[in-house]
Amino acid sequence: MGLISEFKTFINRGNVMDLAVGVIIGGAFATITKSLTEDLIMPVVGYIFGGADFSRYFVRLGPVPETFSGNPGSYADLKAAGVAMFGWGEFLTVLVNFLILAFIIFLIVRAVNKLTQKEEVKQEAAPPPPTPEDVLLLREIRDSLKK
Repeated sequence: MGLISEFKTFINRGNVMDLAVGVIIGGAFATITKSLTEDLIMPVVGYIFGGADFSRYFVRLGPVPETFSGNPGSYADLKAAGVAMFGWGEFLTVLVNFLILAFIIFLIVRAVNKLTQKEEVKQEAAPPPPTPEDVLLLREIRDSLKK
């Protein structure tokens, strides 16, 4: 029973729940970033380079098997057939996804840092609280006793 109670204590800690929430939000954030990249940014980049589908940019390194029945110009079909390829278009897509995600994370961290700095400045700039009345009275008594 000791192991089970330790496990319950571990699961009920706040940091485990925070981690679970972070993983769930991270998954949703990854979906948003993927859509932003694939549906908005990559089509523009693809249009500039002459095509909307970057996955079609690859260099075939190995021979196509004789039993191959797919499209010889399709990266996905060739990859499924086990043909060795240098898929620089897919890599470029993943790289752009990473850069967008890194930039968004940078903006979030930057915004949070600014908020925490403003809060620290507010705390530092706040005037000290007024001295309580009883302390002032005790100081007056002390000063009059010294005289």
